[in-house]
Amino acid sequence: MSPIGSPTVSLLGTTALLFEAPGAMALPSQQRIWALAKEAAAWPEVREAVPGMNNLMLSFTRPPHALDELKARLDDAWQAVTPLAREGRVFELPVRYGGAGGPHLADVVAHTGLAVEAIVELHSAPLYPVYALGSHPGYCYLGGMDPRIATPRRQVPVLSIPGGAVSIGGAQTGVSASAGPSGWNTIGTTTMTFFDPSRNPPATLEPGDRIRFVVEGIEP
Repeated sequence: MSPIGSPTVSLLGTTALLFEAPGAMALPSQQRIWALAKEAAAWPEVREAVPGMNNLMLSFTRPPHALDELKARLDDAWQAVTPLAREGRVFELPVRYGGAGGPHLADVVAHTGLAVEAIVELHSAPLYPVYALGSHPGYCYLGGMDPRIATPRRQVPVLSIPGGAVSIGGAQTGVSASAGPSGWNTIGTTTMTFFDPSRNPPATLEPGDRIRFVVEGIEP
């Protein structure tokens, strides 16, 4: 086994494949995922290469006949690829923490033992890289959250949170692009259009962009 580690490859039906990177989720690993996606997208049998959180999904123009050869090619490419550093655009998102738009901020306080002001300060301090888009159209998975405010996902998911909900799920934070169910802890809200099917591209963000949360206010 190389120092980088060995990935896991599994089929998704007959027309897609999921490549899961070894090791913990971190920016260098995610940059390797971006690079692998760029390389694999040029392979003739690949219809689409979609980077996820520490993984890559490949869909095929036709089911591959030599799956073992494809797995070996993916593994070789993963070991050899150079991490793709992307210095994308910077978006500043004003956030109102707590109140009706952040109903689970108190749960983060209870779990971490930190005061509301400390949680807000820690959450708004980083410049978060967008690791991947997924879950629903336009949703961004962000890296770089301070581990001191990490909070487990909710045992009972919420049936609907609004678009613009800023939430914490485990060691990650993200922003909902549209209304829908969620198992994360919503701590605030922002206003931004993350997805518009009439635009090209329809998603506002892309991997490598960065987000800074700007404190607009803290509500009880």
